[in-house]
Amino acid sequence: MRPPAPSLDVIAARNSAAAAAAAAAGASSSSGPNIPAIITTEDSRDSRSSSSTNSPVPADNEESDFFHVANDSQSSLGVLPNMQDMQVNDSECLPTVAALPSEILISIFSRITNPGELLNCMLTCKRWARNVVEILWHRPTCTSWNKYHAICATLGDKQSYFTYPDFVKRLNLAALADRVSNGSVTPLAVCTRVERLTLTNCKNLEDAGLMPLVMSNPYLLALDISGNVKITGDSILAIARNCKRLQGLNISNCKQIDTDEELAEKRRDKPAMVELAERCKYIKRLKFNDCSQFKDATVLAFANNCPNILEIDLHSCTLIGNEPVTALLAKGQSLRELRLANCELIDDGAFLSLPSQKIYEHLRILDLTSCTRLTDRAVERIIEVAPRLRNLVLAKCSNITDSAVYAIAKLGKNLHYVHLGHCRNITDDAVKRLVQYCNRIRYIDLGCCIHLTDESVIQLARLPKLKRIGLVKCSSITDESMYALAGANKQSRRNAQGNVASRRHEFHTGSLERVHLSYCTNLTLPSIIKLLNCCPKLTHLSLTGVPAFLRDDLETFCREAPPDFTEHQRAVFCVFSGQGVMGLRNYLNTQPEFADYHLHQQTLFATRRPAILINQDATQGLGAGPVPDMDGFDDADGVEDDDMGDGSEIALDPGNFGANDNLPNGANLSIPPPPPPPHHPNLAFQSYHLPPHLAAAIGADLPPSILDDDIPGPSTNSTPGPSAAGGPSTAGQGQFANQGPGPSTASISRQIEEDDENGQS
Repeated sequence: MRPPAPSLDVIAARNSAAAAAAAAAGASSSSGPNIPAIITTEDSRDSRSSSSTNSPVPADNEESDFFHVANDSQSSLGVLPNMQDMQVNDSECLPTVAALPSEILISIFSRITNPGELLNCMLTCKRWARNVVEILWHRPTCTSWNKYHAICATLGDKQSYFTYPDFVKRLNLAALADRVSNGSVTPLAVCTRVERLTLTNCKNLEDAGLMPLVMSNPYLLALDISGNVKITGDSILAIARNCKRLQGLNISNCKQIDTDEELAEKRRDKPAMVELAERCKYIKRLKFNDCSQFKDATVLAFANNCPNILEIDLHSCTLIGNEPVTALLAKGQSLRELRLANCELIDDGAFLSLPSQKIYEHLRILDLTSCTRLTDRAVERIIEVAPRLRNLVLAKCSNITDSAVYAIAKLGKNLHYVHLGHCRNITDDAVKRLVQYCNRIRYIDLGCCIHLTDESVIQLARLPKLKRIGLVKCSSITDESMYALAGANKQSRRNAQGNVASRRHEFHTGSLERVHLSYCTNLTLPSIIKLLNCCPKLTHLSLTGVPAFLRDDLETFCREAPPDFTEHQRAVFCVFSGQGVMGLRNYLNTQPEFADYHLHQQTLFATRRPAILINQDATQGLGAGPVPDMDGFDDADGVEDDDMGDGSEIALDPGNFGANDNLPNGANLSIPPPPPPPHHPNLAFQSYHLPPHLAAAIGADLPPSILDDDIPGPSTNSTPGPSAAGGPSTAGQGQFANQGPGPSTASISRQIEEDDENGQS
């Protein structure tokens, strides 16, 4: 074995001794021959001395030039060591994925949605298994009874490598509802960290099975036991006393909770739901659908003790009156959804009693279906206190008139969804006002509004984001309405100044997705063909009871009638959905017997057609008043959670739509011509008679036969107008009457500029 090299101190000592010996030898030989002695001292061998300079030798404690060299890797060594002393211990060479921290691995694994792939990752190595196991068991997949049995067996295995019960955070047994019972859920009681528990429609589950689950999970945040008809107030008391952090509760159709019989039998001083409201103060979401046994005291308890309620659904809670509704609105700090469908005891007092000068900015959804006691006064008050309503449902509120719709129009661009079905007193004037001020409506239902005519549908076709429209039993509408809808949303993009924006795609296809036209008996095949060809996004078309579509050859594409329909309902049922719409479109476009209907029609499935601009204001004497906020697009549209747009939002021209002098590419924007009368011998058909104001607008584009006044045909003015004697009340129109030819455009311009500035910021 080679001896170790001497240290620097030893080397220095040896050099000093050698220099001293040399000096002594020179002194002793000074009497000898005159030979110059060569003295080698430590100073003469210093690397910092030079034979060409007379610079003084630096002190011994001064750092040498070695520390100033460019190679920093040598700075920690001082002097070049002996290679024998360098002992390099390289760490084990690992792949990059093995060097990733656990936080990054968990982030990667959490993006894997396939349980099989997660299992493969878990079997790779112990480190991956520790990072994957919690993700894999976070929400066990209980979609079949075999899987559920395996999960329960694993949870009960006390010799397992991991403590699997601690990883389970969500349990959903809805897919096994028919087989769930008290005994089948007992193995789940070992899970103590469940946050979401879903037991929907488990009709055989009783208190004895549910109570152990909730008592062993104090961290429970959401519980869904809707449809569990055997659950009573005992389970609710167990939830109240053990799950203080509960935020969501769905007990829809649980009709055995807090019944009068139960309260009397158990001798309870107060309902179990009241105690739940007093103990679980973090409640945010409540669903009490079809709990017709609940009274005012139950809802009042939640209104008084749970100020953070976001959503509450009281559908068909028929014993609920005005006081709980007023309390929910007045005391709630962030109420966002209030559903009161079929609460027949609610009247105007529920909203007229609200505190004055208080605005409920958070309220977005209000459902008042079948609240038949409500009148226009209630709607006007609702709009005053909730100016940012997005979804408003007033279906079957039979006392609603045009005055209420005028108030709804004040919601402006905030309104996206409005349901006015069976509001039989509404007229065309109300619909026109609604379209003028609420241009972002996506869904509108006007079914059974018998006073509406083609004028309303033509105005609705102007809505740039319209996705769904319901016109069931609007028997006065004709093919003219279908041509208007076919031309909907094909306007060119315009900026705030009304000029056509210079973009690559100037024209856009229609956005209609669902159209409900059942029992609109005046509709014919040509107009529906036009609608199908101009709306490529259409996925639902209902034409039940429309004589023109009661044909055997179209039944192939029709959806099956519901099983509970009568024989007559099955005979007239005609609804096309999904692939049925595509098949119907292809059939009507390819069969020779329908060839005559395609004359003078352009289809989006062939070549892109010029834009069609629909507006009747000028011809109907309504004036060319400005349309507030008709830009159709702003920065907020891209982030709204309910925005169904696809980036093809369109802005409408707020001016006179009859002026086509400055149109791009010389496009002639006019009303699309209706098809010529067909000549098929086996199909009876009446010639289409165009109204005079439309005939004047498109006279240059139609064949002479279409404009012949002598051609017989159904008159579009046969239905009594809204101004006929005995018509609905028009009270409330005066709130817009003092505006002269139209509201000032100054505020509109400022609003558009502010939106642009906010978008840029």
